[in-house]
Amino acid sequence: MSGNSQSTPRVAAIVGPYLSGKTSLMESLLFVAGALPRKGSVKEGNTVGDASMEAKARQMSVEASLASCTYQDQAWTLIDCPGSVEFAQDTTHALMVADIVVVVCDPEPARALMVAPTLKFLDDHKIPHVVFVNKMEAPGSGAKLKDVLGALQGVSERPLVLVEIPIREGDQVTGYVDLISEHAYKYDAGREADLVTLPESVLPEEHEARQLMLERLADFDDHLMEELLGDVVPPLDEIAEDMAKDVQEALLVPVLFGSAERDAGILRLFQTLCAEAPFAGATAGRLGIPEGKEPLAQVFKTVHAQHVGKLSLVRVWRGEVADGASFGGNRISGMNRLFGAQQTKLTKAGPGEVAALGRMDDVRTGDGLTPSGKVELAWPEPLQPMLALSLHTTKSGDDVKLSTSLQKLCEEDASLRVEQNAETQERILWGQGEIHLKCALDRLKSRFGLDVQHHPPMVPYRETFTKATKIHGRHKHQTGGHGQFGDVWLEIKPLPRGAGFEFEERIVGGVVPKNFFGAVEHGVVDWMKRGPLGFPVVDIHVALVDGSYHTVDSSDMAFKTAARIAMTEGSPLCHPVLLEPITEVQISVPSEFTSKAQRLVTGRRGGQVLGFDAKPGWNGWDVVSAYIPQAEMSDVIVELRSLTMGVGSFTWAFHHLQELVGRDADKVVEARKQAKATA
Repeated sequence: MSGNSQSTPRVAAIVGPYLSGKTSLMESLLFVAGALPRKGSVKEGNTVGDASMEAKARQMSVEASLASCTYQDQAWTLIDCPGSVEFAQDTTHALMVADIVVVVCDPEPARALMVAPTLKFLDDHKIPHVVFVNKMEAPGSGAKLKDVLGALQGVSERPLVLVEIPIREGDQVTGYVDLISEHAYKYDAGREADLVTLPESVLPEEHEARQLMLERLADFDDHLMEELLGDVVPPLDEIAEDMAKDVQEALLVPVLFGSAERDAGILRLFQTLCAEAPFAGATAGRLGIPEGKEPLAQVFKTVHAQHVGKLSLVRVWRGEVADGASFGGNRISGMNRLFGAQQTKLTKAGPGEVAALGRMDDVRTGDGLTPSGKVELAWPEPLQPMLALSLHTTKSGDDVKLSTSLQKLCEEDASLRVEQNAETQERILWGQGEIHLKCALDRLKSRFGLDVQHHPPMVPYRETFTKATKIHGRHKHQTGGHGQFGDVWLEIKPLPRGAGFEFEERIVGGVVPKNFFGAVEHGVVDWMKRGPLGFPVVDIHVALVDGSYHTVDSSDMAFKTAARIAMTEGSPLCHPVLLEPITEVQISVPSEFTSKAQRLVTGRRGGQVLGFDAKPGWNGWDVVSAYIPQAEMSDVIVELRSLTMGVGSFTWAFHHLQELVGRDADKVVEARKQAKATA
């Protein structure tokens, strides 16, 4: 079966900001397609898109949810993508395998900015998409449509084209004019809109909007341009074909509107998807997947479901995938089609179809699967973590269970990351924000029966010396039989920041034999793991310059102990100081929020703005460069999103260590003492 066949199933992803109504839109699309006997409600927690416990608890999508249906004899899989930016990893994976994307927004020009990152991703990856302005039942929304379009165009690289205009009665939108056919329709909830006479009051607006639509299409079609210049009215089928071609090639973006709540404009949207979405073969070509005879499927989502086990959700690009067959080195044990939380058994799946494959233990999200093994396909990199929690089990003996459970969560969601900190002995879970991490904790409890305590991770402070000294360390212990004897003189001095640790020996005359040099160094290194302030010591130079030994009682252990004694006694004379890690942060924001981002930095202890510049490839965006102490980073992402309508983001990396003095340093040292006392 060809991936470009007219009978090939297609995939439409539905994406939009939190509260834009995208979950309600998928519910409405399924309802008008006859896949649902009645619509559910987000408030009641009974929609297809919000099937998980975490989604119901928060009344928001927290993972991509799938449902298959048929409309006008065409098979579709709809994917409701999370609206919160904290769950963007799942969204990008769904967008990658979609044939077309519906970008949902509400009729408020000021909120158009919230879809900017999504439109940028779609434009960069040349993914065909349409815009659906939802919630048009709101009074006055019809009058704002042009302003909304203008605001959206400001954040889109592709030209946006209205393909319908509203018919208004007072401040209510009651129908629309199709700019391709020039037919007028009155909304009739849940059914085909009624064909009505084109109102004379909208004729001037209709003529202007249609002409603009044709001019946009003519930008990509010389023949249509000639017709327009010659005042020739192009035939409807030519306009429709041009529109479909341009959408499939991601040259322009149709804009439609309606109300998911009232099923207004939903059938028109579904008809647009049927007419203009490319088929799986074209999508595979866009992704760089070569043609071939061997069947090929790609994993775009992994789920560890209760009572079911691991499910690998795949889009079939070539050939046929059958239950029991071997793909990617694993034997498929069970195949299902998904409809929210419901599963329907499948025996096989062909090109374009989406299926959940059971028991594919060695398969990961993004993998390309063939009968002969795995193939590498293009796939987005995991998002950099923004926020972290240190996790501790409440029951003894649950540590292993916690490790395996976290591994499963990270397999489901690549934007989660687990770190085992050897220095602080903490198990740290990194995520994209507060809701993201809380959702992970909820899943640990609901799926794996794990109650965990959590708190912010310890900051990896260091300490160093500011003065040099020479110190004597002597270890002598006599017992029955052989005793212990080690005797060293050490010179200790500070090094420049970032130089690390240096050790040398300057022994003259063999007062300390060479075979004990390594023991002295090991003693120093061992001592440096916890200095006088309670933290690892860095950036010092230690030289072994003198000492003595005993032919019988000296040993590696004795010299190692002597070195530790010398470091312990010498460190107060070296004036130890605390060092805190400083991160270099690159904050990405729309230019209108640049000053707010700068104030966010300077409002934090030790925050330093280095400058800002235009963000490469992003029209109207800036990147603010800054230094921020790691101790001040814990809630930066929370504040940044609240300042920027949720679209601000940052990347970070450790940059340098910097002295911390005064009360701030005293608080850190005291907190470490208390932590050690209660450990």
